Amino acid sequence: MRISVIGCGYLGTVHAAAMASLGHDVVGIDVDRRKIAELAEGRAPFYEADLPRLLDEETRSGRLRFTTDFAAATGAAVHFICVGTPQRAGDDAADMAFVNAAVDALVPHLSPGDVVAGKSTVPVGTVAALRERIDATGATLVWNPEFLREGRAVQDTVAPDRLVVGIPDGADGERAGDRLREVYAQARARGGPVRGTPGATTELVKIAANAFLATKISFINAMSEIAEVAGADVAELADAIGCDPRIGRSFLNAGIGFGGGCLPKDIRAFAARAEELGTGHSTRFLREVDAINLRRRDHTADLVADALGDVAGRRVTVLGAAFKPNSDDVRDSPALDIAARLRSLGALVTVTDPEAIGNARRVHPELSYEPHLETALLGAHAVLVATEWEQYRHLDPERARELASGRVIVDGRNCLDADAWYAAGWDCIRMGRPALRHPAEERVLVGAGTL
Repeated sequence: MRISVIGCGYLGTVHAAAMASLGHDVVGIDVDRRKIAELAEGRAPFYEADLPRLLDEETRSGRLRFTTDFAAATGAAVHFICVGTPQRAGDDAADMAFVNAAVDALVPHLSPGDVVAGKSTVPVGTVAALRERIDATGATLVWNPEFLREGRAVQDTVAPDRLVVGIPDGADGERAGDRLREVYAQARARGGPVRGTPGATTELVKIAANAFLATKISFINAMSEIAEVAGADVAELADAIGCDPRIGRSFLNAGIGFGGGCLPKDIRAFAARAEELGTGHSTRFLREVDAINLRRRDHTADLVADALGDVAGRRVTVLGAAFKPNSDDVRDSPALDIAARLRSLGALVTVTDPEAIGNARRVHPELSYEPHLETALLGAHAVLVATEWEQYRHLDPERARELASGRVIVDGRNCLDADAWYAAGWDCIRMGRPALRHPAEERVLVGAGTL
C-alpha cells in the first residue's frame, strides 16, 4: 500500500522505516531540508537501535524515500501525521502549531477515500477540531497514537503490544478501519490486539498512559525520600509491593527521575487541558508528580555535594547525558540538569555518554564533555551514574579506582553492584537505600580534603 508519513522526526522516521520494512511503499515528508537529505541517503539523524540498518535497507530497496515536497503525498492511501507537540512557550499546554501546519500542507493533496491517521500525542478534542478540514476533501480522519519506547522503537512498531485506533461512526469509518487493518496486517500478526475506540478516548489513551507511568515513577521516588530518612531500603520496598499483581514491579525503580520528550511535557499538557475543560481538579495530582520528579534533581546534586563535603573545585564525572540508555535523546534530561546544577555549585564537571554528547553539547555548551569513559574518570573525586548504560552498570570498580582520585560513587539509578564497589574501597551512595561507607580512617586522602 502507498503510505505517506508527515513529519520525519523521531516518531515519523521510525514509523516510515518500519512501514517500509512491512512491505509498504512509503514516502516521508518534512520541511527540514538537511534532515531529509540525510534520510534520503539512508542515514538516521538520531540514535535508535536497529534504525540505521532499516533505513539503509529500505531506501536501497526503493520502498522508502524522503522529500520536502508535500505533493509527493498525492495518491497515497493512508497519510500518517507524526509531527511533534512540544510544550507551548509561556505555559504548560501542548503546542499544536506543527499539527495544524501539517494538516494545512497535506489537505491540498488529499483525495476522497484517503485515510489521515494522526499519531502525534495531542490534547483531547484535537480530532474534533481537525475533522472539518479533512472531511471537506472526502478523506477520513482517524487517530492512531504511538506507544514507542526509545531504544526499542523499531520493535514496538513492527510488533506492537497493542494498536489503538479511533475511527468515526458510519461507512467511511468502517472503510478507514479496514484500510488500517490492512496496513498493520503483519504487525497485528506479530503483536498484540487492535482496540477500536471513540476519537476522544483514543486521544486520551496515550496521554493517560504517560500520566500513569509518570505517577508510578514519582510515587516510588517519594517513597525513596521517606526511606532515606527512616533508614529503609526502597528497592526492597518496591520488590515487596510489586509482588501484588494490582501494582506490578515495572516502573518502580527509584532514581533521579524521568525526562525525555514525552512524560514531562505530556503530564503538564494533560493538566493544562483539563483546566481548559473545567476539570483541573481531576489532574491536580499531576502537578505534584511533576514537582517530585524535578525535586529529585536537586536532591541528587545535594547527595554528591554532601558526600564530598565541599563540592567547589572538586572534579565530578557524570556517567550519562541521555535521559535513558540506548538513546541520544537529551530532552529534559535529568543527567544534564544535575550536571549543570553541580557546576553551578562550583564543581568541575565532566560528562560522558556513548551516544549523546553531540546533542548534550548543543543544550549545555558550558559543560565539559569527554567521549572516552576511562579518560572521563581520570582524577575524579566523585562519580555519578546518571544514565544506566550497560557499560556503566558493569563498570569494573577496581579499574575505576585506579583512574579516579576519590572514592565516592553516587548510584543515581540504583543499577550497580554496590557490594562490589564497596569491596573495592568506594563509598557507594544510593537512592533511597542505605549508603555503604567506609570508616573515616579507611578513606583515601585526596589533596587537603578527606574522601
